[in-house]
Amino acid sequence: MKLRHFVTTILLASSLAGMAKTYTVASPDGKIAVDVDVDKQITYSISLDGSPVLTDGVISLTLNGKTLGENPKVNSVSRKSVSDKINPVVAFKFSEIDNTYEQMLLKFAGKYSVEFRAFNDGVAYRVITDMKGKVEVDNEVFSVALPENYKLHGQLAGGFKTSYEERYQHLSPEQWNNSGDKFTELPILVELDGNRKVLISESALTDYPAMFLNPLGTTDRLNSIFPKVPLKFGPDGDRSVKILEEADYIAKTDGKRAFPWRYFVVTSEDGQIIENTMTARLAEKSVIADPSWIKPGTTTWEWWNGATPYGPDVDFVAGCNTPTYKYFIDFASKYGVNYVLLDEGWAKSTRNPFDPNDELDLAELIKYGKSKNVGIILWLTWLTVENNFDLFEKYAEMGVDGVKIDFMDRSDQWMVNYYERVAEEAAKHGLFVDFHGSFKPAGLEYKYPNVLSYEGVRGMEQMGGCTPDNSVYLPYLRNAVGPMDYTPGAMLNYQPEKYRCDRPNSGSQGTRAYQMALYILWETGLQMLADNPTLYMANDDCTRFIAGVPVTTDETKALAAKAGEYTIAAKKKGDKWYVGGITNNDKQWREFDITLDFLGDGEYTLTSFEDGVNAPTQAMHYVKNSRKVKKGDTVKVKMARNGGYAAIIE
Repeated sequence: MKLRHFVTTILLASSLAGMAKTYTVASPDGKIAVDVDVDKQITYSISLDGSPVLTDGVISLTLNGKTLGENPKVNSVSRKSVSDKINPVVAFKFSEIDNTYEQMLLKFAGKYSVEFRAFNDGVAYRVITDMKGKVEVDNEVFSVALPENYKLHGQLAGGFKTSYEERYQHLSPEQWNNSGDKFTELPILVELDGNRKVLISESALTDYPAMFLNPLGTTDRLNSIFPKVPLKFGPDGDRSVKILEEADYIAKTDGKRAFPWRYFVVTSEDGQIIENTMTARLAEKSVIADPSWIKPGTTTWEWWNGATPYGPDVDFVAGCNTPTYKYFIDFASKYGVNYVLLDEGWAKSTRNPFDPNDELDLAELIKYGKSKNVGIILWLTWLTVENNFDLFEKYAEMGVDGVKIDFMDRSDQWMVNYYERVAEEAAKHGLFVDFHGSFKPAGLEYKYPNVLSYEGVRGMEQMGGCTPDNSVYLPYLRNAVGPMDYTPGAMLNYQPEKYRCDRPNSGSQGTRAYQMALYILWETGLQMLADNPTLYMANDDCTRFIAGVPVTTDETKALAAKAGEYTIAAKKKGDKWYVGGITNNDKQWREFDITLDFLGDGEYTLTSFEDGVNAPTQAMHYVKNSRKVKKGDTVKVKMARNGGYAAIIE
């Protein structure tokens, strides 16, 4: 990232040790405030427009048996106002991110500090330690009180071995208390009264486990829980290992470091969650000196459609073989798709990343792809990568462009460090990475921008388990914290009660216009076209549209937003705007009047794909329209149940 700094600093000297006191830091616009109380422990409360949002938050970190935050003594307080710009290498929401905040740093006796930042859309804090050598982190306490009558939206996991693909739960206080041994993965969305909402997640997750949240027998608190450090592993098939022994601590790490950011996006406007860039603003800066080789883009994906094209020009036996992948390359070249992904089945064995199956000539495919300006991505299990870490160098020599790494399904310290080791080694050899079977993004994609996407989402590979009612929450939860590999692009579309599909004739729930809108709304550096080339070529107008939607964005504007019900957003790339909208199953039709006040001067052409009149029953029904528009015009967006709207304005 490139930063342009304007920083003013005020240092408040300290004869403050031993005094019980409240320290406050407010957002630049004054609407959000954090009151930090230092007494027998460090606690904080967050307010929006003067009204409490989350209260009685507790911060502590236990290292080598000693708890930082217990009977704390403040040595000094420093404050500064920061206003700079961040230009991410891969722009998921904005090519230039405003990074304006007020900072308060409390330094405590015992060689540790707590840093708070207050932004106009939220709050973040982290613990910083200044100790020699390595330390064992026995526990970290993140605990915050919830107000009455909240609803908690999130994924409940039954254990720390999880791919973050559970369906969203929508929990009342009683349901939260009765969640038993389960706990939520991050991110979570807390819905309060007055349409106020709080999105909670983390950033700058390095050399540390991911955080989960648990009620611990209460109805009114969120409490942190972390996986322990694994010490001994045993075999568990071709794509994972069993943890046979764990430490009694959650991390062993440097004593001189900043720990991960805990952040809260706080707002009464749902659209602000869609536009938020909190993960990016808190992430570590890029360590790739020259990232010009990183090329985000679109890719085909044969696993979902069974690698079985069946058009009149198919005169070969389809499968994971050279003729099929050449057919995919030809399709990609025709529609300007950047890559072809070879998923499970391309190799002779999932344990061997170098030997293709007997029907596949990998060197020939790479050569053929280059002749058509189409790159090659290879799928691998994480275990095979770990056992063959030299594959990045060898793949680069072969001309492979990137790797899709699958089935990690853990987020303890060892596995978090694995992600970074992979990103670093891949970057060293000019390869990008798509993490599948993964936890949610937490900043690594900015430190190593060759990390283009993560799964960690209940995406379309779940077939009938991927419903619009669940996916409509993604702009406010999973996609609100970073890029996601959802794998959209179905050309067979069904209303949920009519869904009857399986590979190779895969289909999706939601209308055709809904599917097309996902290419505008979903943020990722590697966007899949998951369906069969045969179906794409039979739906040429839809395919040209989705293949042409850019995966990076200069500007994002939420136009209509209500978490769990609907989203309409506009995204700009160069001199073009793209408008995408989706909605849930609640109403037969929803109508919106969208004002095009974001356009520049002059006349534009708006080309839209909209739900047809029969879309509430026949989800395949769509209509394509074109009209002239100008700045300030009003466009009516009408979406069927589980429907959508997709448009380009140019």
